[in-house]
Amino acid sequence: MIQSVRTMLTCHWAARRIQRYLDSDPAALLDQNEIRRLEAHLAECEKCSAAAAEYRQINTALSRWAARRMPQKDSVAHMRRVVDRLVRGDIQ
Repeated sequence: MIQSVRTMLTCHWAARRIQRYLDSDPAALLDQNEIRRLEAHLAECEKCSAAAAEYRQINTALSRWAARRMPQKDSVAHMRRVVDRLVRGDIQ
């Protein structure tokens, strides 16, 4: 029972630090002892390791999405004009 409570508390502690660990946010850095403890826990705990993997996937998806270029305004305006002309029947 004590081991179960200890594991639960460690998971709770780790969950509050995983995002900060992965982000390496300079405003919320973990100290070296926290990093070692968290890495050791992630190596042992499947649940917390899965949460870290999920955060990594989210971060990767967000960084890819943020890097996408938006279409140029002129191109969008041109496409709207073409679609309008198609709708009116000016273009066949």
